[in-house]
Amino acid sequence: MNKIKIIFFGTPFFALHSLKQLINANYNVVGIVTAPDKPKGRGLKLKPSEIKRFAVKKSIPYFQPTNLKDKIFISSLKKLNANLFVVVAFRKLPTIIWQIPKKGTINLHTSLLPNYRGAAPMNWVIINGETETGVSTFFINENIDCGNIIAQKKVKIPNSYNVGFLHDKLMHIGSDILLETVKQIENGIENSIKQTFSNELKNAPKLTKKNCKIEWNNSIEKIHNLIRGLSPYPAAFTKLQNNSKNYILKIYDATPIKSSVKNNYGKIEISNTELIIWALDGYLKINELQISGKKRMKASSFLNGFNFTKNCKIS
Repeated sequence: MNKIKIIFFGTPFFALHSLKQLINANYNVVGIVTAPDKPKGRGLKLKPSEIKRFAVKKSIPYFQPTNLKDKIFISSLKKLNANLFVVVAFRKLPTIIWQIPKKGTINLHTSLLPNYRGAAPMNWVIINGETETGVSTFFINENIDCGNIIAQKKVKIPNSYNVGFLHDKLMHIGSDILLETVKQIENGIENSIKQTFSNELKNAPKLTKKNCKIEWNNSIEKIHNLIRGLSPYPAAFTKLQNNSKNYILKIYDATPIKSSVKNNYGKIEISNTELIIWALDGYLKINELQISGKKRMKASSFLNGFNFTKNCKIS
């Protein structure tokens, strides 16, 4: 077992891969911090995170604080005598936490910092039509995603990728670079670099209903990138009015087709097998979608069971 002692902070499945890498490399993970159990499903039963399940299985002490500044929680962390904190997909840590370990607190971020600092970097690189992104490890400081960079690796983004594909790719590459970073810190050979900032940098703000809604007067490229960048979660959406009923239509996959026809945006065309929605400079053939109250499905299956009226509208 390596001498370095780690407390790991993380909650979603993305973080689990990094945690497993550390365990498999015989690093001494003496504690795990994850989010409290959340109510899920029809019965709203409390369900633990993937990280908590793993902690229980491996008999690793775990914490689920609602308040990261709680004195008892902080005291419990200090008693574990960890000399490195590792953070993957967790909320912002207060200074009193990240300053505890002697070797510092490191974070894995899914972008090439200083570009795309913020909550949703994987989504925004695709939404903005980037062809390249990457992963970065850095020392946490008082400002979000602004600490000294330890290591980075670039990753190409094929046009066929949605955020689900990118998530899985960065999950594996990120866990590898995180492991390399921990080894560097353990051996005292890391050479961290201060980030430089400018007004040209792009951010990755939290996803909201406003920035997930499709505006059909945009180009098909911009709309297609929005769909890719939000699929499979939380999904780009539009509003459909059919007769007197209003629906939310989530779109998971679409094929963009350029056209010389202009100013047709928002127009819907329906056949037995195809659902087409026009944008500013062409149209999108919808491949997969989900309408209010129904499951995600192929557009052809949706068309078999949904009655469009002549006055139906997209907005």
